Amino acid sequence: MGKPYRIIIADDESLIRLDLREMLTHLGYDVIAEAGDGRSALELARKLQPDLMIMDIKMPDLDGIAAAEELTREQIAPVVLLTAYSDQALVERAKEAGVVGYVVKPFREAELMPVIELSLARFEEFRSLERELGDLKEALEARKQIERAKGVLMEVYGLKESEAFHRIRKTSMDARKSMRDVAEAILLTHEMDMRSAAGGEDA
Repeated sequence: MGKPYRIIIADDESLIRLDLREMLTHLGYDVIAEAGDGRSALELARKLQPDLMIMDIKMPDLDGIAAAEELTREQIAPVVLLTAYSDQALVERAKEAGVVGYVVKPFREAELMPVIELSLARFEEFRSLERELGDLKEALEARKQIERAKGVLMEVYGLKESEAFHRIRKTSMDARKSMRDVAEAILLTHEMDMRSAAGGEDA
């Protein structure tokens, strides 16, 4: 299995941090530091270079989304946000910041591992996109396309998110095309299918 993933957790509530530390340790992860605000979390991340950050959205000094934006720009670690909110505006802002996963409070231990594993895979995908495209902004745009394509596959084929991601990645490797190209092809095909189902006015 190799070394356990190294995680920093940040939440302004010490009880949440305690619960999270216990659950993550039980799951086999290594919690290397804790922070009570976004600024401290950012400084710890720069110093310790963790594999993953788990942060609350609402924190003093610097919120989780603003911290995530810095961490994405500096390519330090993927960010999973803890949230008690299903606020769409916050979720959109988080996507723009490059956040790779969410856990809704109150969370259970069983929910953590799938989110963490998927987030690590997404971050690796993001890094390879940036290497491929040579540009952070381009990579963020490409990832939005991939997220939309995953949504289409989940809706059309009833796949789980991880299965949809795996299918795009496998198609990309098999066809020797970038994941963005595969995602755009999925979106285009879906759009054409929707038009055709609506009566083919644009045919």
